[in-house]
Amino acid sequence: MSSQHQSVLRIDGSARRTDSITRTLSDELIASLKPAEITVRDLADGVPHVDEDWVGANFTPEENRSDAQHRKLALSDTLVRELAVADTIVLGLPAYNFGVPASVKAWVDMIARARVTFRYTENGPEGLLKGKKAYIVFASGGTPVGSGYDFATTYMKHVFGFVGITDVTVIAADQLGSNGDEALEAARQQITDIASATLQATAA
Repeated sequence: MSSQHQSVLRIDGSARRTDSITRTLSDELIASLKPAEITVRDLADGVPHVDEDWVGANFTPEENRSDAQHRKLALSDTLVRELAVADTIVLGLPAYNFGVPASVKAWVDMIARARVTFRYTENGPEGLLKGKKAYIVFASGGTPVGSGYDFATTYMKHVFGFVGITDVTVIAADQLGSNGDEALEAARQQITDIASATLQATAA
């Protein structure tokens, strides 16, 4: 699929709307991809946590759900639909205390749904959202990307793979507290390289 026809789902995980490294780098990455359509899901707007009523609605077969249960799952259905129709996902992911922001975890809980985004088979779980590309735009003050205590990118790569999205690239501006300029330069070089590869693929 050429970049001109991509639909991108942009997910912003940062609580900061200004001076956010992940938001700035996500801007630059999406500009380089030149998608035909962009859907934005800003998790700073808030995502409700799973509660008992949500669990009950989710485990009730769709045809048996009450109106109240359909309403309870309405946001989850929307978030799943956004993910399902996108060709490419760009997740802005800051590290908060070595892991993902609470809003990102709440989003994961809303989209990881048996029989909808994954299913159980005799060979184990199978993701149902195949054939997509995901970018994790990562920023941290001190956590090295991919390290033993990076529970942010490793977790999200596992989550994406669990629902069938196995083509995942991490763009990292990590350890900004001690290596800020170099980390940003490295992340921007990754974006430049992605832009070049996208252009070449489109021209081929």
